Parts: sequence; C-alpha cells; structure tokens
Amino acid sequence: MKRRTLLQMAPALLTLPGLVLAQSAYPSKPIRYIVPVAAGGGSDMVGRTVTERWGALLKQTFIVDNQGGGGGVIAAQATARAVPDGYTLMQGYVATHGTSPATRKLPYDAVKDFTPIGMIGGTPNVLVVNAALPVKNIKEFVEYLRKNPGKLSYGSAGAGSLTHLTMELFKQQVDSFMVHIPYRGIAPAFTDLIGGQTQAMFPGLAAAVPHIRSGRVRPLAVTGLSRHPQFKDLPTLDESGFKGFDAQQWYGVVGPAGMPAPIVKLLNETLGAVLRAPDLREKLSVEALEPAIMTPEKFGDFIVADIARWTQLARARGIQLEN
Repeated sequence: MKRRTLLQMAPALLTLPGLVLAQSAYPSKPIRYIVPVAAGGGSDMVGRTVTERWGALLKQTFIVDNQGGGGGVIAAQATARAVPDGYTLMQGYVATHGTSPATRKLPYDAVKDFTPIGMIGGTPNVLVVNAALPVKNIKEFVEYLRKNPGKLSYGSAGAGSLTHLTMELFKQQVDSFMVHIPYRGIAPAFTDLIGGQTQAMFPGLAAAVPHIRSGRVRPLAVTGLSRHPQFKDLPTLDESGFKGFDAQQWYGVVGPAGMPAPIVKLLNETLGAVLRAPDLREKLSVEALEPAIMTPEKFGDFIVADIARWTQLARARGIQLEN
C-alpha cells in the first residue's frame, strides 16, 4: 500500500476501539471514584468493597472521593463536569438517578449528562410497623388502616426520599391515608417508630435488619418480585396481592456523558467479573445487597424507567420539592 494512502487512513484507524485502548493503555493512572455520601456509611462501604477488587482486576488504583451534601447533587455535578476519559466515575444510586430527578429540579440531567457503566446491585425496602401495633401481616395492616382513617402516621428519611415515595405508592394502591412525618435521615425516623410516635415505615432492608432482629419493629413484607435470601419467611408485596410492587435502594456506576465505547465496555466487563465472585456477595450481604449485573445499555434503560416511574407517582401525589 502506498505511503500516501496510509497517511490518509491514519485518522480513521486511530478511532478504532482496539487502537484507542492500545494508545491510551487504559487505565494508565488512578481512577477517581466519587461516592455521593460521607465516609463511613453503607453506600461508602459498597463503593470501597467493589473498587478494591475492581482495581486489582484492572491493575490500577481507585481513589474513593466522598462528596456528600445536597442529596448527591454536589457529587453528580462534579462527575457530569469531568473529562469523559474514564478517569472519573461515580457511584450513582436511587437518589441521584431515580427519586431526586422525579421530585425536584436539579442542576444536572440524570440521563443526558452521564454515561451508564453498569449496575452494582440493590436491596429491597421493607414495610415495618411498631411492634405494639395489633397487626401481623399485610392484610391485617390494610384492614387496620381502613378502620382508622387519618389516625396513623409514617416516618421517612426525608421528603422525596425512597422511604417517602415507597409509602406513597403503597397508600395509592390501598387507597388509604397516613400522615407523613419526614425526618433528617433514617436513624431518627426509627427512633420515633420504635417509640410509637409513628406507626409504620418503608426503610431499606439493610437499615431495618438490626431493629427487626431485636424485635423492636415488626416486618410485614418486602418490595421486589422475589423473597430476600436473608428473610425467606418474609413475603413480598407482589405475592401479597400488590402485583408488580417494586422499590429498591440500588447502586450503580456512571461516568460523564461522552465516554469512549471501548472504555465503557472494558469497565462494564471487569465490573461484572468483580460482581460474580461468590465472596463479594457475602461481603455485600452486610448491606442486604444482592449483586446485579447489567450491560451499559440495560443499566441506562433501568435509570430511565426508574425516573419515569417515580415521576409519575410524584405527579399523581402532588410531590414537588424545592431545592
């Protein structure tokens, strides 16, 4: 082939996936992994557990960067503004890419401003009631609600949170009323539930486990379409007559919009390999988290569907929050 022809073809050749990675040798430096919560919580533990193994597989260091505040807004903005070269990733979750876009105006677009990499996993929500409430199952709880209209209240981790929206979805389906009491986090909400100031709540299973095992609250059912491995005797709402009732605290990985497809593919495949390790499932069980492997395309569709579902509910229930 003539030298002139080769020179003309060079720009096109350099855009081929294999050659892009060959030139950049990605990853050739540490990867910044933004976690949108303060260090020390369950979300942080998930991020550090996954990235430790992910880094070993990629033969590169992940630097966990905790950016709490604003319900994930600060972290999401930092990620969206980063160079889309694969060296800035974020642990997106149900608040940053699900409930918050559905309930408030944000300074970022949860779909257009990000590149979906893959799902990490999810944990269901669980309907729990004060241990003194005279109900043992979902059927009895619904009957009790209807016999005592307006007399019960429920707590949440805050207005617009998953704990709030999940109970609103439940109220919508049973066509009953409970007063919403928003708290600044799940811990004070549990304090008042255990003390009897509120009667019910829909926390994530991980947060509820110690209170369930101590007998201070009574679990009635979990969200999702299958029973949780840690509570096989606890029915799902779906099997209790609430067909398709689903809500979960999920975690996944996103990057800035416009990331190169070969890098996204490499990250997705190696993340999947990390999630398939049997001992990782055991590690994440502390957060009642079940690993879930998705392609970037499927994860992107999941985010779009989650936002749409909660947006529809928020509009129906008149939930629109100020920033």
